Parts: sequence; structure tokens; C-alpha cells
Amino acid sequence: MKVLIDTNVIIDFALNRHPFCEEAKTIFRIIGSKKIQGYISASAVTDIFYLTRKSLGWQMAIDYILALIGVIDVLSIDKNTIVQALLSGWIDFEDAVQAQAAIENDLDIIITRNVKDFQRMKKVKVLTPQDFIQQKTRIFASD
Repeated sequence: MKVLIDTNVIIDFALNRHPFCEEAKTIFRIIGSKKIQGYISASAVTDIFYLTRKSLGWQMAIDYILALIGVIDVLSIDKNTIVQALLSGWIDFEDAVQAQAAIENDLDIIITRNVKDFQRMKKVKVLTPQDFIQQKTRIFASD
């Protein structure tokens, strides 16, 4: 199973934002167990760096990004991704880019705390961290 982790979930984990960080940690434990493959979009990396640098400092932000991409893969963003996102009609361009990257890479799920931002998503399932964990717990219990 291939899942895109939205920027807000990554930041919850990086900055230990309560109460959301516990769900984010659980998602990363699932990824670490190799039961799913996690992804972020290349365009999200700059946002993640900016936000972690503001809170943690330059070197810790670099160290975090390096550790992050050691665990999850980065989806490329190219001209087609940008054009399709621009033509999608989505209000939030950042979300449109992530959604388009998920479609282009045949991902199964987008995990985000802002499900409403992805209402227009048709080809990829969108779940909150809590809903994803509940579904995975049931599936893994039957393995």
C-alpha cells in the first residue's frame, strides 16, 4: 500500500504538536515496519524545511529532512503535475499539487488532518490519521 503523508501530519510529528503527534508517530511506526510505503511530494519538502527551521533551527531542520527521506520516498513534481494542478479548479494550489502527484504515482491513500481540503479527490482515498490507523489496525489484526 502506498500512502502520501500530508505536510500537516509531517509537521505534527517533527514539532511534537499535541494532541496530533501521537497519531503521526503511529503512522511512522507503521511505515517503519514496512507494512506500507510512505511518500511526500517534493514540493512539500520546502514547506517542511521552512516550518521546522523556524521552530528547531537550521541544522535540526536539515537533520530532520535527511532522516525523513531516509524513511519515506519523495514524489517528483514536474511540469505536467503543475499544469494539471493548475487546471484542476482546486482553490488550494498546494493541495492540488499533492493530489496530482498522488494520482500520477498511483498512490492508494492521502493521510491528512484536512480531509475537507481534498473533497474533490476521486481517484485516491483520503483519510485522517485516526481513520487510517483504525483501518490499518483492523487489517493488520487479520494478517
